[in-house]
Amino acid sequence: MGSWQPLPEQLPPEVRHFVEQLRQLKDRTGLSLVALGARTAYSKSSWQRYLNATQPPPRQAVVALCRVAGLASEDTERFGVRWELAVGVWPRVPMGADSVSGGPASGDSVSGGSSGGGIALGGSSADGAVADAYEDDPTLPWWDAPPPDVSSSGTAMGRLPLYAALLLLALLLVTVVGAVTLG
Repeated sequence: MGSWQPLPEQLPPEVRHFVEQLRQLKDRTGLSLVALGARTAYSKSSWQRYLNATQPPPRQAVVALCRVAGLASEDTERFGVRWELAVGVWPRVPMGADSVSGGPASGDSVSGGSSGGGIALGGSSADGAVADAYEDDPTLPWWDAPPPDVSSSGTAMGRLPLYAALLLLALLLVTVVGAVTLG
């Protein structure tokens, strides 16, 4: 991982392992962050935050990176499990905190820079309240959205026998009309 900036020492091991795996996967693609951003729905600065552990990536970003890297579905599922483990213990950054400065989100490059810029490990806001748990970003680009599950809705499966019966009735009607006409 040669040119990556070091991860903060206080980072939980699950997060550290996950981010290191993401970095290796990104390096395996051979793409720059700009090119990765062009191939996914996430900008260069978003990838900088994800790969420097200053912000947890949405699950869809991880899936998009796996897709770009050409991983098999089993490996993509493993990354999904790693994501769940990491997000469960990811350090929380208080909303509106002035402590987020000098990190990659403020324009620094991925390589170099100071270690640990912008991570608040306490998980509490200025008034002492515990920060809300991380929730995955519900927005998906249309190309990453899974196809709708028609079997669970029941409407498509309920119409199939109806369409089959109508087709059979039409075929029977054509046969009867053809037999009467041709005699």
